[in-house]
Amino acid sequence: MGRRRDGRARRGSPPVRRPATAGEAPGSEGEEVAAEAPARLVYGIHPVLAALRARAGEVERLLIVEGALPARVAGEVLSRAHEARVRVERVPRERLASVAGGGVHQGVVAELRGYPYLDLEELLALARSADAPPLLVVLDGIQDPHNLGAIVRSAHALGAHGVVLGRDRAAGITPAAAKASAGAVEQVRIARVVNVSRALERLKEAGLWVAAADPRGEQEPWSARLDGPLALVVGAEGAGVRPGVLGHADFRLRIPMTPGSGSLNASVAAGVLLAEVARQRASAERPRSASGELPGGRRHTERS
Repeated sequence: MGRRRDGRARRGSPPVRRPATAGEAPGSEGEEVAAEAPARLVYGIHPVLAALRARAGEVERLLIVEGALPARVAGEVLSRAHEARVRVERVPRERLASVAGGGVHQGVVAELRGYPYLDLEELLALARSADAPPLLVVLDGIQDPHNLGAIVRSAHALGAHGVVLGRDRAAGITPAAAKASAGAVEQVRIARVVNVSRALERLKEAGLWVAAADPRGEQEPWSARLDGPLALVVGAEGAGVRPGVLGHADFRLRIPMTPGSGSLNASVAAGVLLAEVARQRASAERPRSASGELPGGRRHTERS
């Protein structure tokens, strides 16, 4: 099946002097939104190191409180900054606290060019080029940047090839999201789309099955087939996946819970489902029988 070839957005932007708020990517009438965001900040040891390791060419400036970093961390930060010719400024702790907007900065802040969101076709192409079947996490209405960051961290740890975010009424990659992800936002590919429902239909056209988290779902995760090409949809805590988006799911997954325990945090639910996907994929890699069946008599199938 043919794919559109959309150009990448420009990534350059002047440095910022304060943390960015949860802004939105530029609007468009099409399905996808590529990256063109204002310059951004990341703060904290793990997020800054991740930025220097994965995107050193995009780091414009480092602000460091003298003596605040452990010697080993400071050595790597300064060495990588030197190699990438990043400007380093030593500043008082009070100034860094102001720049970080009260965030837990741990003595270091980095200014980067705007976050390089992909469009959906770019993310899909990267997922298809991986050795394992494509696995994308699609988020519907996640507004808390801490939840977003935690989900991205789980996606990175459990083998997802990328994350898809809606543009409207949803958090983007902010300093708080980067901190909550422990730097995983610099390693996971993230696309931002105008319309989540249309994005799911495009993923289905590309051969992915769509599974949505739903407390009223008909299947528990361990009884569903999750080892093939998959888009896993997670909604906001409380509201869940919106009905219009839920209607595009091939199956709905219900995480069984103790009566009276309430609902799971969105990032926890995402972690539970991603762990089950990882478990099933690991099982699918075991030797098959001569008939091609997996242990237990299951056979791998893809959407036609």
